[in-house]
Amino acid sequence: MTPEEIEALFTRESGEFLFARWGRPIVPIVFGVEDKTLAVVKGAFEAVVALSGHKMAETDPELGANCMVFFFRDWQELLEVPDLDRLIPDLAPLVGRLEAADANQYRIFRFEDDGAIRAAFVFLRMDEELSNIPADTLALSQVVQTILLWSDTAFRNQSPLAVAGEATILRPDIAEVIRASYDPVLPGATQDASHALRLFARFQPPQ
Repeated sequence: MTPEEIEALFTRESGEFLFARWGRPIVPIVFGVEDKTLAVVKGAFEAVVALSGHKMAETDPELGANCMVFFFRDWQELLEVPDLDRLIPDLAPLVGRLEAADANQYRIFRFEDDGAIRAAFVFLRMDEELSNIPADTLALSQVVQTILLWSDTAFRNQSPLAVAGEATILRPDIAEVIRASYDPVLPGATQDASHALRLFARFQPPQ
């Protein structure tokens, strides 16, 4: 992966470069799934966080849980979740836009004062498309897309995952970006496109 390709992963469709990683330990909570699927999602979080060198925790002292993942069948179900409208202002208009777009997933981030990720909300409407994706593949894909603030176009044409034999794995180049992004020497957030060069400099040579 070249520095230009790394830069593109964090350059939004508007042309703005915006990089952010989590600034606090991640505390995920999952709604709308059975225990078996819950374990798969938690396992995906543990694997990606371990790769990044970041941390997870049992609770966030300020928020309780700071990464909420919702599985559901209809966008209207979100309007029935207690207090969700307090966490996400303008929830009803957002649901209306997502319904009109026939969207099956959506992510919202909240940020610290320094721009690092403070919280994330992941919404997955389990339509036929998502329902046909194996649970471990879907979970890994969503966690990867939540571990950093990627561009809105980053994975539009190519998934962050790849197939290796019978297994679905994280693409090695994307894994390297994640690992490099959590170098403690680097800032938690920046709008300076030269950050891509700093990430590239931290790539490990192939073994």
